[in-house]
Amino acid sequence: MKTIQILIIAGVLFSGILNSAAQNCGCSPDLCCSRFGFCGSDEAYCGVGCQEGPCFAAPPTNNADVSSIVTDAFFNGIVDQSEASCEGRGFYSRAAFLEALGNYPQFGRVGSEDDSRREIAAFFAHVTHETGHFCYINEINGASRDYCDENNTQYPCNPSKGYFGRGPIQLSWNYNYGPAGRSIGFDGLNNPETVATDPVISFRTALWFWMNNVHSIIGQGFGATIRAINGMECDGGNPATVSARVQYYTQYCNQLGVATGDNLRC
Repeated sequence: MKTIQILIIAGVLFSGILNSAAQNCGCSPDLCCSRFGFCGSDEAYCGVGCQEGPCFAAPPTNNADVSSIVTDAFFNGIVDQSEASCEGRGFYSRAAFLEALGNYPQFGRVGSEDDSRREIAAFFAHVTHETGHFCYINEINGASRDYCDENNTQYPCNPSKGYFGRGPIQLSWNYNYGPAGRSIGFDGLNNPETVATDPVISFRTALWFWMNNVHSIIGQGFGATIRAINGMECDGGNPATVSARVQYYTQYCNQLGVATGDNLRC
């Protein structure tokens, strides 16, 4: 997962403007602790990613059974397209995905049955693109890139660690590793490599990012999910990668027996 303009803006906004003092989820009982660790009472704090306090109620779930939709045949059909020598072989598994899924009951279960299938198709389309059919755990040449936002004092970088892409959606940047680790229960800033060594945590980071940044806009079309994950590809930034993501999404929608919907490109 590469750096995206929306995420950078959000990180700066939440870490420096919305509240002058980070609370680290030590808010008073009448306030919400946002996903960035700040206290407040409106949508930015009590909406998506709210960690503690009077968080706004999540929409009701439907009766979709994600495990019945993401079958062995569907999951392994993605994995089997990667080379046998890939580092992701033996690491990514349907069992690990389903175990991680237990922490995110809203995933693939909001709206209609077709909405559920479209969200699942979208998630795995991006995962397929980001990991090369579950081939890569670590971003190619990621260790040589600087993914430290020094302006984010809420989640300061450990200078001896690298926050390059890891996992199914290639979690990147300290401002993602920090809150993901806090939410999931690992030290994302001091042990980011956990995302590349524990397959369940790896899938949990992907689902954490998805539920906090993508899930709420799934109804806007697949193109909106591309912008949320890698906005630099949009508006002519990289039409080839946009086309690749759309191709995977269309393929998976066909496999899951659901129409793609409108607004496929960003």
